[in-house]
Amino acid sequence: MASLYINPAKAFQTLEGFGAAFTEAVAVTWQKLSPERQTELLRAYFDPNPAHGHGYTLCRVHMNSCDFALGNYAHADVAGDLDLNHFNIERDRQALLPMIKAAQQVAGRPLQLLASPWSPPAWMKSNGQMNRGGHLLPAYRDAWARCYVKFIQAYAAEGVPIWGVSVQNEPEAVQSWDSCIYTAEEERDFVRDHLGPVLQAAGLGHIKIIVWDHNRDRLVERADVVYSDPEAAKYVWGAGFHWYCGDHFDHVQMVHDAWPDKQLLFTEGCQEGGPHTGEWALGERYARSIIQDLNHWTVGWIDWNLLLDHTGGPNHVGNLCSAPVLVDVAADALLYQNSYAYLGHFSRFIKPGARRILCAATLEALECCAFSNPDGSIAVVALNRSEAPIDFSLRLNDAYYAASLPARAIATYVQAA
Repeated sequence: MASLYINPAKAFQTLEGFGAAFTEAVAVTWQKLSPERQTELLRAYFDPNPAHGHGYTLCRVHMNSCDFALGNYAHADVAGDLDLNHFNIERDRQALLPMIKAAQQVAGRPLQLLASPWSPPAWMKSNGQMNRGGHLLPAYRDAWARCYVKFIQAYAAEGVPIWGVSVQNEPEAVQSWDSCIYTAEEERDFVRDHLGPVLQAAGLGHIKIIVWDHNRDRLVERADVVYSDPEAAKYVWGAGFHWYCGDHFDHVQMVHDAWPDKQLLFTEGCQEGGPHTGEWALGERYARSIIQDLNHWTVGWIDWNLLLDHTGGPNHVGNLCSAPVLVDVAADALLYQNSYAYLGHFSRFIKPGARRILCAATLEALECCAFSNPDGSIAVVALNRSEAPIDFSLRLNDAYYAASLPARAIATYVQAA
């Protein structure tokens, strides 16, 4: 019989948390729901009681617009305004901030928010537009760094603290939507000479700076360029990554092994190409990625859009995707996808501050991870993506437990403190 072995005495990284992204598309869609459905959605994601919700604590929001906004916009949209006298977040007050504040109420605490830009304002870029790549012009690097400060301060004034910032969402992707290209050297220099010092000077040195924020395939190379410069590296908390270009879980491990003092954070993943309503493979994709990322030293996992409408939007360039909860606005209905349930197997039972502990299975088809929670409880997640059931024994300290996992199934086993 297969076995799953756990040793709580061998502990590894500490978990920051789980969560997903607030985008303008998410917030506008949420606002179209009835008050009852709005509350249901927020409880489903943010209620800390695992009997009611996922207990999300670590989330993401975009600075300026992204593809899941209703159109291009920038908080500093007056060309040549180097002093940022016209900087404002009025656009965010329409939908994003009301939803985030409502989520914080349900969570009973401020969320840890990662703020990520998809593009600087058009006037700061080499191509003169927010879409289709382009580079941040050197003359505007300092002004753009000060935009981060303005954004963080403006959100804090709204009662929404920012936990961290990434330098640029997907800095190697030229997209038909909001995008901007940074070479590894440009990102290094921007952090070293502008973003890091500017945040420090503004009394915001506690804000986590995350580099890369793109796929795992180039994670090692991009981290190496930044971390090999001590003056840049001293400002950087860690590297973020996505899942859209192969698994490359070994690259996550390599970055930890080479720079164990730096953190690793999964910052975005979703099923591309439309809503994929009812497809079982979505949940399994999430679970496999979470297990593998956590087992390779990742400290947090952030899904992409919290919810989308039944088309996989809105999206201002038609880049439709799936989300764990889809919305039939006309029927005022929340359509929970199996990915929502799969995510809950982790977020409901593995709490912020948990430590990953030694966990190994004798069968490759039995994918697993285990954590010791701050309250002393232990949570073990086991995944079976095969077409056959798996019977196994679970060994924890000196105790043995018989378990069985059906084909194409996931289970979480909890030992109380």
